Amino acid sequence: MVTRDTMQAVFLLGPGELAFREIPIPRPQADEIVLKIGATLTCGTDLKAFRRGHPKWPPPTRFGHEYAGTVVARGARVATVREGDEVMLVPTGPCGECYYCQRQQENLCTTLMETYVLGGYAEYLTVPARVTRTNLLPKPPTLSFIEAAFLEPLSCVIFALQQTTLRPDDTAVVIGAGGFGLLHIVALRALGVERVYAVARNPQRARAAHDVGAYGIIPYAAEDARQAVLDLTDGRGADIVVECTAQPRVWEESLRLARPGGQVILFGGCPAGTTASFDTYRLHYDQIRVLSPFHLTPKAVRHAYDLLGAGKIPVARFISGIYTLAQLPLALDLLQRGEGIKYAVIPGEQ
Repeated sequence: MVTRDTMQAVFLLGPGELAFREIPIPRPQADEIVLKIGATLTCGTDLKAFRRGHPKWPPPTRFGHEYAGTVVARGARVATVREGDEVMLVPTGPCGECYYCQRQQENLCTTLMETYVLGGYAEYLTVPARVTRTNLLPKPPTLSFIEAAFLEPLSCVIFALQQTTLRPDDTAVVIGAGGFGLLHIVALRALGVERVYAVARNPQRARAAHDVGAYGIIPYAAEDARQAVLDLTDGRGADIVVECTAQPRVWEESLRLARPGGQVILFGGCPAGTTASFDTYRLHYDQIRVLSPFHLTPKAVRHAYDLLGAGKIPVARFISGIYTLAQLPLALDLLQRGEGIKYAVIPGEQ
């Protein structure tokens, strides 16, 4: 039950500029719920938006999109949850009716981003019907709010891996050991692939990859890693290569690490307007399968939910620190300096 009228919320005013504002606590419309935030996680997308803005988030805007919490109010037509329910969710919901939704490509729903629920860096948040009916799930008591907030990034990773064919005897190479690179490592391991190597030149990131279960570390930049990958695979190249740096030059290098008939996941989203070039002879005659997955689907959300609930994804190892809402600038500053993987922000009562 909400006993106050206002709350603290963080607004992104422009590159490098945040504002803490006292705003009214939302009241739900008939098909909405109001969520009391239990935890919100920092994300690379948040950091990019903080650094240079985001084309889909015109300022001033609330932001923060990896969160979990407790239902404190519901609209008259909401029957799937009650006040007091602890839930986990992703910040989008497909329309279910457009061309793409009808083909189970809900990640490409024509209105998906129009209903993106930003605002996790706050005390309360309104969740619309499209999310509650599709991508909101009960939080198992075995998961903390911090762990439950991993549902969104893990769902993106699981959606990417669902596009591939995985075998237990595969050799996978993950380029980059930031938050998403590490999630790919633990997800691949949870899905049965043992030999998962991390390309990580930064010693801190390499240690993090080792700690979450990487089979081995390739301590080079992507452009210098090819010989090491060949040495590890009897000269073939990797069965699966996952690019998690969002750099066009690393997209290009990714194909050089794959074996003939291998699979390459270009996961990191590069800035608009950038281009990458590939060896067309190799792409064709070595039959390299190139995938560029975006966002998530309800099917991926359910799979990620099951993995988290079963304790198969050790997400607690990803948290480099816990901060209050007022300390969000400190967490973002640490990420800008390359320190830590992800930080949890706990609003609390102000």
